[in-house]
Amino acid sequence: MRNKLFLYLFLFTALICLYMVVSNSNMQKVNHAKIESLEQTVDNLKDSLQNSQVKALDMQYFSLENNDDALAYYDHLELKDPNRYISDKLLETNESKGDNPLIPYEGMDNDFKLNKIKILNHKWIIADFSDGKYWGEILIKYELKDDLGVDFTLVDHLLYTRSN
Repeated sequence: MRNKLFLYLFLFTALICLYMVVSNSNMQKVNHAKIESLEQTVDNLKDSLQNSQVKALDMQYFSLENNDDALAYYDHLELKDPNRYISDKLLETNESKGDNPLIPYEGMDNDFKLNKIKILNHKWIIADFSDGKYWGEILIKYELKDDLGVDFTLVDHLLYTRSN
C-alpha cells in the first residue's frame, strides 16, 4: 500500500511538472510574440517621427526665422525677434474699425481680419484672412525701415468661394 502511495505521489508530481513545463513554454511563445510586435511598433513610430521631422524642416524652409541671408538685412536694427516684430505690426492693422485695410474685400458676415501670418523672407508675407464664414489669402510685400516703421503693400489676393 505504501509503495502504491509513493507511486501515485510520484505520478502526480510528474504530471504537475509536465503541466508547468508546457505552460511555461506557451507563456514564453506569447511573450516573445508580444515583444516582436512591440519592437515592430517602435520601429514604425521611429520612422513616423523621422518623416514628421523631415516634413517640419521642409515647412520651415520658407521662413524668415531660418533664413540667415534675409535676417542679415535686419542686423543693424538690433531687433531681438524680427519675425515677431513684423507680425505684431501687421496684426496692428486688424485693430482699425471695419475691414482690415490690406484686404481688398468687404466682409460679408463680419469684418475681414487677418488670422494667420507666415513671413517668408525679408520682403514677402503670406497671410490668411476671414470674416468667420468666408476666407482667403493675401500676399504682402513689406519693408522694415531703419526707424522701425513697416510699410505693407498688397501684391496679390484671393477669396475662396463656398461650395454650399
